[in-house]
Amino acid sequence: MYGCIEVRDPNADDDWFEWEPWQRCMDLYPLYGGGRDYDAFALLFGVRNHQGWEPLAGHRGLPADVSAAMRADFEEAARLDAATHSPTWVSWAELARIDLTASPAGLRGVVVLPGPHPHLESWFWVGEQWNSEELLQRMGPHVDGRSPAELPYGTWTVGTTQVTYRPFTLGDALGPGTGWEHVFAVMAALAGRFGDDGVRLVVYFD
Repeated sequence: MYGCIEVRDPNADDDWFEWEPWQRCMDLYPLYGGGRDYDAFALLFGVRNHQGWEPLAGHRGLPADVSAAMRADFEEAARLDAATHSPTWVSWAELARIDLTASPAGLRGVVVLPGPHPHLESWFWVGEQWNSEELLQRMGPHVDGRSPAELPYGTWTVGTTQVTYRPFTLGDALGPGTGWEHVFAVMAALAGRFGDDGVRLVVYFD
């Protein structure tokens, strides 16, 4: 993910104002360096959205009044790499309304199992029904015929394997410790000067 924070000049609507209304304020890097942060990309922008979640600001394209600097960056990236895709934007007003304690619609939780390599985990998203018989077998007899809604969250062992079934909230993808808190803190501070609708994040992907 690449992009920047833009701000709108408070005088942009005045008759005498003759410059760009939106100015590039700060690049995302090094403020944010999340790499393959697919859960956040899916929830915010609908990118790598294998779970089919409803994104906050998916596939909007560049703003019509995007800053010249940001437009030039995107066009140069697209010229150099045909894989450049999914430009979009989101205002601080929208981000500020996110409830980090909420779960994505239709999601009951996530089953966490050991991955194929040490220190790696495999996550299985769970809705109203279990995803597969294979997952149920790996979860063991503890499930005892219960649905995702009926099974309490917790951790147990199947043989030597630790199984965890827990809720997943927007805070797990966007909250403290994810790296997004730095982006949000800067945008919130800028909103004190430019207003919630006068601060936005403009991004694209490759």
